[in-house]
Amino acid sequence: MDISGIRALPSSTRTPVLELANATVIKGGVRILDGLTLSIHEGEHTAILGPNGAGKTTLINLLTHQDYPLALEGQPAAVRVFGGSRWNVFDLRTQLGIISNDLQQRFVAGHSAGRIRGDDAVVSGFFATQGFLINLDVTAEMRRRAVAALERLDAAPLGGKYLDEMSTGEVRRVLIARALVNNPRALVLDEPSAGLDVVARHRFMETVRGLARQGTTVILITHHVEEIIPEVSRVIFIQHGKVVSAGPKGEMLTSARLGELFGAGMQVDTSKGYFFARPDA
Repeated sequence: MDISGIRALPSSTRTPVLELANATVIKGGVRILDGLTLSIHEGEHTAILGPNGAGKTTLINLLTHQDYPLALEGQPAAVRVFGGSRWNVFDLRTQLGIISNDLQQRFVAGHSAGRIRGDDAVVSGFFATQGFLINLDVTAEMRRRAVAALERLDAAPLGGKYLDEMSTGEVRRVLIARALVNNPRALVLDEPSAGLDVVARHRFMETVRGLARQGTTVILITHHVEEIIPEVSRVIFIQHGKVVSAGPKGEMLTSARLGELFGAGMQVDTSKGYFFARPDA
């Protein structure tokens, strides 16, 4: 049974990618996450949808161990990734690829050794560093696999280019290649099309669709309905730091339910497997 307590979906024997139980995060006296409980299994392409301020960024921070849940009111809190509650952060990052705007900005800004080139950014995925390779044993095989990862995304020319010279979409593809060098079991994308124009967004989301079809579990965290690729089968709504509903995509992405989530009347259209929502005029 799904642990969200909202709606029971068909049980799965597959390993859960992510399980949160009673996860509460407080910052500055404010509850950002309030007893958040959910689970996502391998192979279950999922979108986590919510308005700004719903707690989506803090959810990402739980996965990367930048934030930790509190146990309050006698309720034990748990964050389990691939079934484990205690992880070496570097080991975790090789199995769970996370692409976020925060990560992208840090790569584009460079580090203490200077600007970061595309191929070095990809190779750094083997060491779970942010482009830093000094005093690390980089092998020829790692370089070969980095090139292969870029080629898989039709991004081979980006290997010799510095990230601060790339477009937003190009950097995003390099960071996905960085995640793919370790053949991660799941890929988490936080606001995946932020900063992309219409053409770049379509190209990028088609890339994500290809990865989903090839077997990488895809988890989209977003407030844009149009970012939910057709391969996603399940949608989870979060609001005020809690899961408020969860279920099959077609049942969740309706005018009534989206209107309740975003607090405004909504109209929903579909095209080629995508959903598009806009406020009522």
